[in-house]
Amino acid sequence: MITDINKNKFTTFTRYVRVRSAPEDTFVEFDFAIEYPELYVELALPKTAFELFCKHNNVVHMDKDMAKKVDDDAQKWRFGDTRKI
Repeated sequence: MITDINKNKFTTFTRYVRVRSAPEDTFVEFDFAIEYPELYVELALPKTAFELFCKHNNVVHMDKDMAKKVDDDAQKWRFGDTRKI
């Protein structure tokens, strides 16, 4: 059961978005993560719905540096520290 204390803690978690699609695309393809940017789900929404989603979730849009850290972490887990592509 979710108590008010747990619910309040959940709402304070940072939510991250990383857009993967081009600006002219009909749908916005993006990664969405809660608290841990390296653990995300891939989603797609129409542009208007995406804007509402971001507003409702008070998201942080990932910048290039943060995205690189996530990609580097994924690379490490896929191939180990020694392999670079």
